[in-house]
Amino acid sequence: AIKVEMTSMPQLVALFNGFGGGASALVATAEFFSKITLENHPVFLTSTIVISVFVGTLTLTGSIIAFCKLQGIISGRPIVFPGQQILNGLFAIFLIFLGVYIVMSDAHFLNSFYGLVIIAGLLGITLTIPIGGADMPVVISLLNSYSGVAAASTGFVLLNNGLIISGALVGASGLILTNIMCKGM
Repeated sequence: AIKVEMTSMPQLVALFNGFGGGASALVATAEFFSKITLENHPVFLTSTIVISVFVGTLTLTGSIIAFCKLQGIISGRPIVFPGQQILNGLFAIFLIFLGVYIVMSDAHFLNSFYGLVIIAGLLGITLTIPIGGADMPVVISLLNSYSGVAAASTGFVLLNNGLIISGALVGASGLILTNIMCKGM
C-alpha cells in the first residue's frame, strides 16, 4: 500500500475488498469441511456458512473484475450481452435454491456446495462487467459493503463477536457510502 500511487488507490481498495471477501469464504469453507457432516449439520451453522461463502465469493470475483477494469487489464467499458439481467436473476434464484437445499438436505450435498461457490463466483463477474470504469468507485464501495457482510457472516460461523460487529460496521458504512455516491453521481 505504501508503494501504490494515489491514482491507483481504487484498484488497491478493490483488491482489499476482494481479499476480505475471499478470506471470509475460505474460512467458512474450512468450517464447512471440518464441522458439517451428513449426520450433523445444524441449520444455523450451515446457513451462516452458505451466506458467508455466497457473499464472500461474489465479492472476490466482482472485486477482481473491478480491479481489472480500473487497471486496464480488461476494457473499462460496460460489457453487456442480451439476456444478462435474466441470467443474473436465474443465478440468484439458483443460489437461493442451492443454499436452502444445502441447509435442509439430509442427502449428500457436497456437489451442491461446489455449485454454490461456482455460481456465486459467476454472479460476481456478471454483476460487475456491465459497469463502466467511471462508475467503478460506486461498485467498489458496494463491494466494500459486501466484504463487511461476508465478514459478519463468518463471525456468526465462528461465534466471534468482534468479527460480527466489525463486519456489520463495514457493511453498513459501505452501504451508506454507496448510497451517498449514487446520489452524488
